[in-house]
Amino acid sequence: MDEDQILTDISAMVEEERELREARAAGKIDGTTEHERLTELERRLDQFWDLLRRRRAASEFGVDPDTESARPVSQVENYKQ
Repeated sequence: MDEDQILTDISAMVEEERELREARAAGKIDGTTEHERLTELERRLDQFWDLLRRRRAASEFGVDPDTESARPVSQVENYKQ
C-alpha cells in the first residue's frame, strides 16, 4: 500500500466518522451503533496513521517504505502517549 492509498483510506474513514455523527444527530442510528463503529474507525485510523508515519520515516532514512506494513491494532492502541 503506497502513501497515496493510505491517505485516500484515511480520508474515507474521516468522512465516514463525519457521516456517522450526522446520522446520530439526525436520529438515523442509535448511540450504541455510532459508538461501536466510531471505536472501530478510531482504531483503524490509528493503525493507518502509524503506518504512514513509519513509511515516511523509512523514506527519510533511505529505507524502502514498502518494507513497512500495518501493525496490529492491538499493538498500535497500546502505545504510550
